Amino acid sequence: MSFAGKVALVTGAGSGIGKATAMRLAGEGCAVGVLTHSPDDAAEMAKAIGDAGGRALALTADVADDDAMKAAIDDLVREFGRLDFLFANAGINGVWAPIDEITPAEWDKTIATNLRGTFLTLHHGVPHLKQAGGGAVVITASVNGTRIFSNAGATAYSCTKAAQVAMAKMQALELAKHRIRVNVVCPGAITTNIENSTEKRDSDEAGEPVDFPEGKIPLTDGEPGTADEVADLVVFLLSDRARHITGTPVWIDGAESLLMG
Repeated sequence: MSFAGKVALVTGAGSGIGKATAMRLAGEGCAVGVLTHSPDDAAEMAKAIGDAGGRALALTADVADDDAMKAAIDDLVREFGRLDFLFANAGINGVWAPIDEITPAEWDKTIATNLRGTFLTLHHGVPHLKQAGGGAVVITASVNGTRIFSNAGATAYSCTKAAQVAMAKMQALELAKHRIRVNVVCPGAITTNIENSTEKRDSDEAGEPVDFPEGKIPLTDGEPGTADEVADLVVFLLSDRARHITGTPVWIDGAESLLMG
């Protein structure tokens, strides 16, 4: 898919969709900066890619930290000489609670990780894509905030996901003249560890009763998708095969959001 000699940054690369995508990109010949907030996870990912015959650099940063993100991206470009692709994937579910119960600090943490983190990934990464003569960006959003609004208490999370779609569309136009494409994937239920970053409080109070037909995911009789399936989509959108696709949200949810929206 034209990844030989190219370099990608994958945030949230320690598990789930980020891990699967980093492995796929490396397998296609791309050098990958695997960025997580855990030094151990980053080192483990880089080793796994190296053991499989790929090239990777372990990077550690809080995606909401301006200086840390700039330093990490500078390290990646210093190591491999260029940067062609950004996968802004890091995110948390955060606290799901009624609007009058979620604290400003809890709200700010979700906004910082999911939205400021995406901004900083592009802010520090895009200049290098411009220098490379073009490239591609993919952002991980969600069905929440874009097609589904019935997950009680998920206002902070859903707002970040809606904003990521808007960011992708804005940047697709802004960066088109630089031959940089920007797209966004909106996964539904996927088998990952993101639920570990979720705290739910009084969600029943915030919600409305919702009745669903048998099976929430029609395409798979209720079975969630896999991180590898999302990685397939991300790698396609980064590749030259998607060379005329930009500013486009793609829902990957087995028709889940068409039932639940």
